[in-house]
Amino acid sequence: MKEIRPINWTGSRLELLDQTRLPHEQVTVNISDYRVAAAAITDMRVRGAPAIGVTAAYAMVLAAAELQSRERAGSQIAAARPTAVNLGWAVRRMLRVAEAEPDPGSILPKLEAEDEEINRRIGEHGRVLMPQDGEGVLTHCNTGALATSAFGTALGVIRAGWEKGGRFRVYNTETRPWLQGARLTSWEFQQLGIPATLIADSAAGMMMLNGDISCVITGADRIAANGDTANKIGTYALSVLAHENGIPFYIAAPTSTVDLSVTDGSGIKIEERPQHEVTAYGGMPVAPSGTVAYNPAFDVTPNRYITAIVTEAAVCRPPFDDSLRRAVDAA
Repeated sequence: MKEIRPINWTGSRLELLDQTRLPHEQVTVNISDYRVAAAAITDMRVRGAPAIGVTAAYAMVLAAAELQSRERAGSQIAAARPTAVNLGWAVRRMLRVAEAEPDPGSILPKLEAEDEEINRRIGEHGRVLMPQDGEGVLTHCNTGALATSAFGTALGVIRAGWEKGGRFRVYNTETRPWLQGARLTSWEFQQLGIPATLIADSAAGMMMLNGDISCVITGADRIAANGDTANKIGTYALSVLAHENGIPFYIAAPTSTVDLSVTDGSGIKIEERPQHEVTAYGGMPVAPSGTVAYNPAFDVTPNRYITAIVTEAAVCRPPFDDSLRRAVDAA
């Protein structure tokens, strides 16, 4: 299958595949300033918890090259998107590295390789959860290589299932308002040669009721110690629909997404994005002028609706307080 790598480091410059331009254009953004890297995260030119974590690590190296205060730069980078725990995790890791390594940039290729290996292990653990041939799996938003340094998390599980010969049907939501599912996930499935059907977000319940979908798998941006999971807006609704229809609901994410310092989902800060992302698309208004919009980027799925959380260390099942801690310790 064709490998997609959205992040490239030249040794002095960061190159990002601009995900706001996909699928119609493949444009590379060249970045040599950590502030521009932070803006790229905020503006969603790069997105997905693991991918923004890797980008943050590179941004810290750019800051060091400018002789900027590491702590000040780290705070600015970590604030670019507050819900994804991987962002702060990468910044803290690079601050530790900088204290012991005169050339912190030297470890970045290792960081990327580590991320890919983690994602492949997630895929290997999770592929056994995929449905039988002819049955359907639904995924939400984008959790493939574009959301990581390579391979992907939830989409990587689907890919791993197909690479091992599974021929289950694949569905993905459009994922409003940014249409990450329609623009990015559909594009990735085409690049991988995996047949997939795009559905409107609001069609998921009907398809579950009709028996078209046998399980749901999504990624995560932050997982609390008890398993409550923050992910792209709409994930909570899908989990409730899956529960109502007796369908397994899975999360796939690296252990770096688990935040054991947060007891439950009530402690996860939810990013709210600009209203115009809902009232307009592609520069064209889709609502009357003056319309007020509410635009949370994420929601929190309570652990009671989650069947299992797939990590690189293990498939974690309830009680998540115990299984997630063991997975983090193992990783």
